[in-house]
Amino acid sequence: MDLCLQFLANGIVIGAFYALSALGLTLIFGLMRVVNFAHGEFYMMGGLLGWFLTTRLGLDFFSGLVIVAVTMAALGWVIDRLLIERVRDQGEEAGILLTIGLSIFIANAALLVVGTAPHKVSGPMADGPIFLGPIVLTRMRLMAVVLCAVLIAAAHLLIRRTTLGRAMRATFQDPMAARLAGIKTEHVYASTFALGTALAALSGMLLGSIYSTQVSVGGAVSLKAFVVVILGGMGSFAGAIVGGLLLGIAEAMWGGYVSTNLVDIIGFLLVIAILLFRPYGLFSVRAERA
Repeated sequence: MDLCLQFLANGIVIGAFYALSALGLTLIFGLMRVVNFAHGEFYMMGGLLGWFLTTRLGLDFFSGLVIVAVTMAALGWVIDRLLIERVRDQGEEAGILLTIGLSIFIANAALLVVGTAPHKVSGPMADGPIFLGPIVLTRMRLMAVVLCAVLIAAAHLLIRRTTLGRAMRATFQDPMAARLAGIKTEHVYASTFALGTALAALSGMLLGSIYSTQVSVGGAVSLKAFVVVILGGMGSFAGAIVGGLLLGIAEAMWGGYVSTNLVDIIGFLLVIAILLFRPYGLFSVRAERA
């Protein structure tokens, strides 16, 4: 039983990062209808930028988080206005090809700059163990999970309680009606893409402080994020959180009791089960109303 609780705790930790990363994708994929295959590269850039700021420049961890969020949000805004906007009304295929090309460009540019070696973000505290009954966690893991929860709550409040959030929801429900009401939909789309990019980058920096980050991680992260979005339902905020935690716990349990070599297969099995019994995701009804 103690071993099961430890695996459950490990799954919640990694599931929190899956949820935070998938939130950015569910905004872009589920609400903007842009299939963003460069999402994993934004995650990777956040981790590498956090490593550069905290290790090379010597900034403290929380200042690095703020700089990563602002920098990557600005990058997301520019990418939407210069690239995504040009193919927005040309069908999903154009967006897919564009983001695949963007993913390849970012990955190869990062490879030329930092190489293939893994890099670790410097954390704000000594990474000692914390004992919670039979469960053992490290201080950095616990702090990172708390920060993930704070960021998820902040994103929820932004979407539900702010003027920008109301403009986002209005635009995604009916773009034409939103334009007639005076909403500048092009700015809403750019802000949404910026928010999704920043969330992915913050997830990359937080996870990079626990493990490490490297250029090749982008593809795997994109795959996990798409799995989470499919599990929870496209456009569903709650679905991204539940889907991320579900995937993290399932992987931890499988890796602990079956085999660590086959952990990645769990995501595909969950997606197959969801598509068979609930094709639009666990929170599909809420996603459609959103």
